[in-house]
Amino acid sequence: MQRTALVVALSFVVSLAAPVASSLFAAETYWPGWLGPRRDGWVQGFKPPARWPERLSRQWRVEVGAGYGSPLVAGGRVFQHARQGDDEVLWCFDLKSGDLKWRKSHRVTFKIAGGGERHGKGPKSSPVLADGRVFTMSITGTLSAWAADSGELLWRSNYGSRFKKSHPNWGAATSPIVDDNRVVVHFGTDEEGALVALDVKTGKKVWDLDKDGPSYSSPLLVDIHGVRQIVEWNHRALVGVNSRTGQQLWEFPLEHEGSNQNMPTPTFIDGLVLLGGENRGIYGLEPKVENGDWSVAERWFQDEVALDMSTAVINDGRLYGFSHYGRGRLFCLDIGTGKVLWQGPGRTGNNVAFLSIPGHLLALLNDGQLQVVSANGEQFKKLTTYQVSDQSTWAPPVLLEDAILIKDSNTLTRWSLTDSVD
Repeated sequence: MQRTALVVALSFVVSLAAPVASSLFAAETYWPGWLGPRRDGWVQGFKPPARWPERLSRQWRVEVGAGYGSPLVAGGRVFQHARQGDDEVLWCFDLKSGDLKWRKSHRVTFKIAGGGERHGKGPKSSPVLADGRVFTMSITGTLSAWAADSGELLWRSNYGSRFKKSHPNWGAATSPIVDDNRVVVHFGTDEEGALVALDVKTGKKVWDLDKDGPSYSSPLLVDIHGVRQIVEWNHRALVGVNSRTGQQLWEFPLEHEGSNQNMPTPTFIDGLVLLGGENRGIYGLEPKVENGDWSVAERWFQDEVALDMSTAVINDGRLYGFSHYGRGRLFCLDIGTGKVLWQGPGRTGNNVAFLSIPGHLLALLNDGQLQVVSANGEQFKKLTTYQVSDQSTWAPPVLLEDAILIKDSNTLTRWSLTDSVD
């Protein structure tokens, strides 16, 4: 019996540490963090139904608390980072039943800066799952590593003593990212900070880039001209950093100015970084290297649409996003030229969290509406809408093979898609 239990436990840990399968649903759903395995919102292996169901049925709902973090899914479990009172809480539930596996918490007091009251006390960062560990970033800028199987706290790191506090004005919102044995995250304030790589097992520093303060944007991990890079939009600029050494390779200055915050995660496709900011349009940027010297070419710029807090996604070679102009409008943009191909109706909402699947976009509006939109370059076409919450929905959804996970102001819900027609 003891040997059997040990094998089962080890199998679970290995499944959480395994690399992404060639098909997301080849064995079990794997969604390790913000925007999925490649941080691009693409749901690998999902087959859209020929006709979407008229309504969704609720399978389970659990109270988890406040916060904007993404649910994580692996090994038949779902993890959620949230706030209850003065505590930040990491939950682990059974994916099918919603039954509680474990709950861990720690005290995180936070005073909301003026103008951010409606967004609450976080957490606003999405956790990340790798190597059998869940890494959470508190609203106050503390990075914690937890054992995914048991919830045991493994280590904790905070650069508050170095920077007096370890978060920008409205709290830490950048999501950590993992490359091999390194977890990378940006500590610091608006004025000063450091992009830091820590050993996933020990929390010891591997390298740091002590140059700029963090923003509210999250980094990408991509290969550009054969070099594995952290592409990050910090408080001052978009930068490319060698993931192994921490050396900054290139930059494109685009500073947080006044209330125009650096928030959306950049998008990467075919060597091009697409960067959009509040009231600052969208850029098509190409990092280049010649004889070891890096530079950035601005391929195009457009100011017809602009990204505020919502991160855009790629589908079939086009960029789909949510412009804050016109009181909020969905749009489609040609990535080769920057031309806006279409825009949806205005006054749509304040924020949208996207997922991308073949031929479709799932757009979760901040008012609890989930829209299924056709991914085409000709016109805006909404296929159906579901009301998945009567509370606000700022956290990103997670699409399973036959269901969708929705985190709203206080609860996590699994909605079934099994009524769909093949």
